[in-house]
Amino acid sequence: MPTDIFTAAATGHRLDRELAGIDALGLAVPSAPSRWKGIWGSTWPKLLAIALFLGGWQCVVWTHHWQSYILPGPVPTLKSFVDNRTTLAKAAANTLQRGAVGFAIAILIGSVVGLAVARSRILRSGVGSMITGLQTMPSIAWFPLAIVLFHESTGAVLFVVVLGAAPSIANGLLSGIDNIPPILLRAGRVLGATGWSAMRYVVIPAAMPNFVGGLKQGWAFAWRSLLAGELIGAISGTHALGQVLDANRSFNDYTGIMSTMVAIFIVGVALDALVFGQLDRAVRRRHGLIDIAT
Repeated sequence: MPTDIFTAAATGHRLDRELAGIDALGLAVPSAPSRWKGIWGSTWPKLLAIALFLGGWQCVVWTHHWQSYILPGPVPTLKSFVDNRTTLAKAAANTLQRGAVGFAIAILIGSVVGLAVARSRILRSGVGSMITGLQTMPSIAWFPLAIVLFHESTGAVLFVVVLGAAPSIANGLLSGIDNIPPILLRAGRVLGATGWSAMRYVVIPAAMPNFVGGLKQGWAFAWRSLLAGELIGAISGTHALGQVLDANRSFNDYTGIMSTMVAIFIVGVALDALVFGQLDRAVRRRHGLIDIAT
């Protein structure tokens, strides 16, 4: 008898918790925070991280392990950045223009290859591992071949940028397709989505979160490949961030080296925050992966 009483009590408590959870579904969703509050909430951690980085940098300078002219501190570096902002802006624009062209080509090739491999078991078994192998190859290893094929021209850098970014984009799309819930595919077939219509209306939209992750990783590979090509002189007669960095090294302008690296860093952070971060958030919101109240 006592055992039955305890069992009934435990069952009653569990039922109360379940009913409380069901009742909570009827509660009003808390309103989303204001726009400025959201902007400040996402900005202050970045400002804190920058302050900590600059503080750590200055502490290293104060150790005098390197001479101040070899490792300048944040203040002279930022002063050089401001003084040379016009030159750095023009160089960044040239580099970004070249990177945008190569990345667009990589998106086209990576998307086509990813869809083709996802739809064919033969291609998956034959080409799938090759895509990962290409992704793991260092970008710098392609430059000797690129210079032989295209000489010191924009084509050499675009060749390496595409080979660096396209495999990541293809793998991102493949990962997204592989992680689509089977019930979603079956629901699509029940509703008449077969062949290309299933790919267009079910598979591709469902794979978008992973695909955006592949785009972000692909751009990281493309950006590194592009700067490496400009730095080693794979493009002659142009004014870009890589050439500015190499020119500062040749003239032993260490403050110029650091200010150019700051410009490269700013471009990378800005692209992630304004382009890929916004795209990723929009896709996740569309797929219900973000709480609208946050």
